[in-house]
Amino acid sequence: MLRVAQMTYELGASARAGAAELSILLADDEFVRTLNRKYRHQDKPTNVLSFPQTAVYQNAVDHNLANQNLANHSTDPAAPQFGSVLPLGDIVLAYETLVREAHEQHKTFENHLAHLVAHGVLHLMGYDHEESEEEAEEMEAMERAVLARFDIADPYAAEHELEDMPTGTDKTK
Repeated sequence: MLRVAQMTYELGASARAGAAELSILLADDEFVRTLNRKYRHQDKPTNVLSFPQTAVYQNAVDHNLANQNLANHSTDPAAPQFGSVLPLGDIVLAYETLVREAHEQHKTFENHLAHLVAHGVLHLMGYDHEESEEEAEEMEAMERAVLARFDIADPYAAEHELEDMPTGTDKTK
């Protein structure tokens, strides 16, 4: 999963973003439900939650810190000073939800987990599929590109096939 996170970051990051770190927590559904209720006002578990340090990330990109090893080399007093690694944020994954979804979608747990790690990393970098259809398509394209490098099938293929079915068709089969 770390390679998936790294490749997603490399694909989605500005060339100026530099080295980064993030945390990934695999938690139970009840814990994720609590976080989802507190931060998104939805009283249910969800498959992945991302808690970005977007302002830090954007500030680093804005001040072109990548090639300066992010280590106090900027002459700009507004540039962040935080050592050699940029903190992206935290990803929390709901284990039971991932197992259930993988089964329902006829995917391996590992492939579904890889997809949601990639998805979470993009959220940490400021991408938001709920902002616009264009941004959702951009996120999906990046997720597909990363997963393809690991020989993981397009996670949206079956979803799009269901969307294309005529109205009145049973989409649960």
